[in-house]
Amino acid sequence: MIKADDFLMPARDAGYDFFTGVPCSFLTEIINRVISDTSLDYVGAASEGEAVAIASGAWLAGRKTVVMCQNSGLGNTVNPITSLNHPFRIPTMMIVTWRGQPGITDEPQHELMGPITPELLDTMRIPHNVFPQTEGDIAGALAQAQHTMDESDLPFAFIMSKGSVAPEKLDETPRVLPPRGTLTDYSEGGERPTRFQALECHLAHVPDSAGVIASTGKSGRELFTLDDRDQHLYQVGSMGCASGMALGIALNSDRKVFALDGDGALLMKMGALATVGAYRPKNMIHVVLDNGVHDSTGGQSTVSASVEFAEIAVSSGYVTAAKCDSVTGLAKAYTAALASDGPHLVHMRIQPGSLKELGRPTVKPPEVARRLRDFLAG
Repeated sequence: MIKADDFLMPARDAGYDFFTGVPCSFLTEIINRVISDTSLDYVGAASEGEAVAIASGAWLAGRKTVVMCQNSGLGNTVNPITSLNHPFRIPTMMIVTWRGQPGITDEPQHELMGPITPELLDTMRIPHNVFPQTEGDIAGALAQAQHTMDESDLPFAFIMSKGSVAPEKLDETPRVLPPRGTLTDYSEGGERPTRFQALECHLAHVPDSAGVIASTGKSGRELFTLDDRDQHLYQVGSMGCASGMALGIALNSDRKVFALDGDGALLMKMGALATVGAYRPKNMIHVVLDNGVHDSTGGQSTVSASVEFAEIAVSSGYVTAAKCDSVTGLAKAYTAALASDGPHLVHMRIQPGSLKELGRPTVKPPEVARRLRDFLAG
């Protein structure tokens, strides 16, 4: 058994000072110490997959990151690990607990995940080792993790057994309910614009200094077709992770950060609205291009017709939210959002459909990630 600081201080000295995740009883002592230590940053995510996206955004902003989760939640990380970290070559250190570890009695829900945890990490091609059990093991363990990530630009995981870390008290200020945000309706009720027209409006108003995360699917492809810029990242997978990635950047950068989301993607990870609203980054603008369908897969309806994203946002801690259904309304919403501290949400209802013969970004994901990282640092 080690003390939390026995691991955290050498990790911090190696640059790992941004932590995010979802708690587990095996992680209690590490998380308690991270939250209590003002030299470390912690973002509590609504889901493990969202935590991976947040860490990826923080990496783009220049941080070295740690994602912490229970192994039951490892399943929630599979999509972003395999379709975000892997194609974009984004490393993060992971601490995954070993509930249901063979030979140790645990709850029924861990009976399957426990034995297959190392195999699942192998399947995802995540190198891993046991979490250090003695103070003398820590330096070597951290060096191995760093060397492996330096070589692969991919995650490395420590598997933490029960009782690995001595008890730690939690020093945390309770959260308070923020004032309800302001909702503005710019809707005109006429013919809705296409996504392409909405993105043209976006490009006309987005500051040259802002970072932009475009959700997977047609949003990124049409944005690339309109104008490929160093300030853009086009997600090619990890559906639902655009806002989490934007949040990770916004918390670690003074630049304005835009998340260009889709209705289907946001519905997949609605908890992200609560996380953004709780951490309230002043520089984040979350844009939902809502055409009511899954456009990339044949136009099947989503359930967004019965969802008021703007209402949810202002009830979740966003400072403002706007509804619009025209290019004129979108321009007004952008102008207002850029003039004040956020976070802001813009819910833009658009027509289904996309450009015919729509191509895909020709710049490779690792290059996209690194040029955005350089852009944000510049």
